[in-house]
Amino acid sequence: MKLLKLTGFIFFLFFLTESLTLPTQPRDIENFNSTQKFIEDNIEYITIIAFAQYVQEATFEEMEKLVKDMVEYKDRCMADKTLPECSKLPNNVLQEKICAMEGLPQKHNFSHCCSKVDAQRRLCFFYNKKSDVGFLPPFPTLDPEEKCQAYESNRESLLNHFLYEVARRNPFVFAPTLLTVAVHFEEVAKSCCEEQNKVNCLQTRAIPVTQYLKAFSSYQKHVCGALLKFGTKVVHFIYIAILSQKFPKIEFKELISLVEDVSSNYDGCCEGDVVQCIRDTSKVMNHICSKQDSISSKIKECCEKKIPERGQCIINSNKDDRPKDLSLREGKFTDSENVCQERDADPDTFFAKFTFEYSRRHPDLSIPELLRIVQIYKDLLRNCCNTENPPGCYRYAEDKFNETTEKSLKMVQQECKHFQNLGKDGLKYHYLIRLTKIAPQLSTEELVSLGEKMADLVFGELCGVNENRTINPAVDHCCKTNFAFRRPCFESLKADKTYVPPPFSQDLFTFHADMCQSQNEELQRKTDRFLVNLVKLKHELTDEELQSLFTNFANVVDKCCKAESPEVCFNEESPKIGN
Repeated sequence: MKLLKLTGFIFFLFFLTESLTLPTQPRDIENFNSTQKFIEDNIEYITIIAFAQYVQEATFEEMEKLVKDMVEYKDRCMADKTLPECSKLPNNVLQEKICAMEGLPQKHNFSHCCSKVDAQRRLCFFYNKKSDVGFLPPFPTLDPEEKCQAYESNRESLLNHFLYEVARRNPFVFAPTLLTVAVHFEEVAKSCCEEQNKVNCLQTRAIPVTQYLKAFSSYQKHVCGALLKFGTKVVHFIYIAILSQKFPKIEFKELISLVEDVSSNYDGCCEGDVVQCIRDTSKVMNHICSKQDSISSKIKECCEKKIPERGQCIINSNKDDRPKDLSLREGKFTDSENVCQERDADPDTFFAKFTFEYSRRHPDLSIPELLRIVQIYKDLLRNCCNTENPPGCYRYAEDKFNETTEKSLKMVQQECKHFQNLGKDGLKYHYLIRLTKIAPQLSTEELVSLGEKMADLVFGELCGVNENRTINPAVDHCCKTNFAFRRPCFESLKADKTYVPPPFSQDLFTFHADMCQSQNEELQRKTDRFLVNLVKLKHELTDEELQSLFTNFANVVDKCCKAESPEVCFNEESPKIGN
């Protein structure tokens, strides 16, 4: 089994079957054939990811049985495509085979999904995924020397185990992203195993791979959560803003056509329909490359690349240059006498045009900020168009836009101030304290995981991807509020007053010499867990008081790990931490 040198970000995954509409244009045929070849070469990895995400509790041995079955299915269909089973959608075949595995649905509690068919079954498997993976054992780690020996003696087995463990802990990450992570993991292993200092090499080079996975995991959950909670229209406007900033010379009509392709792509990807996901993603890339002269001058070299490098290249390409004839502001939305009439004629198109024009003129504004400005404009017109002099009312719209931009700027400046005062680690702990205070009902593991994410993306995960979570009244309110204003809503929250702390336990303040033997990452996780549990226990304390207790803890760990007898030191010093 060969793993293609996959470097695309979120593109080109599951096997396309003859049941799909086949392309007729030369460029489309070439794309189809390249994708099909990639799929055939990587069927085992693809099956591992799908199965591990659908049935996170399944063992590696159970997964191996399904992989063997799917490879045999692929071989049969490649030999004779007229077989009845080969006309089925691949995702349906995969789920049928999962359900047919003896005793598996009952053992892992998904038999209710197996009683459904087609789209209803796909949705059932999707809603059965668990974002909080605290029920899984710790991620298995190998000594660098052992890892290198495993790689050299049985590369496939090591990669299979890696993909299995990563996929089951990241059930909402699009499979192409996980395949990309696997390729980077192999590149790191291959390179570092030739180095003398394997430990340092592996630790250093693994960081960007981990960051890549976390970033895409958060982003995909963020957008999919928005889609499932607020509908397609929210994703539609998100991508009007994104693509208008990236391709400022694109015509509005072309933009809407492209956005519709992107939005339909998320419909399939987020629900777990991997075939529809790959079809629509291919359609987006073909769309961009077939009209690059009218879309962007920055993607010519990207579109000459093969699948899947093309996708990564386009995503990484710089924003196109702003057209020279593009004015700094578009007056027709604030200066025209007929704004209310144009809005009433076709509200969706009117506000889409406003988003397009404002976004391409403001490439430095964040997407959430642009969405807030769109909502402010909608609210303003709702009021102004009911007055005796609408033009005199909405003429001052720019002032309203500037007000919200100033608020966002102050928020950023406040974060910068925290960073200057607290440093990188201190800022992380500051946010972890705040997050635990507003949502203490979440498990320790989930809070630790959320504390590692970017602020805007945290709120998407906090609100849940495939479920309508109930955490506490204040958090639930922010999750249900207008998507554009989620962050300001969360920023205004205080400690949850409905929370009842757990009984005091001295175990929280009891530490042992194994703290000193932990690797950097595991020590960090233990430290984060302590802080979260501390906040849960002493919920009434101020942030400053909690920071002081946490500093006591850090000082004790540092002192005792340097002591001649760490265990004796911890026994003496640990009880003082909570005082």
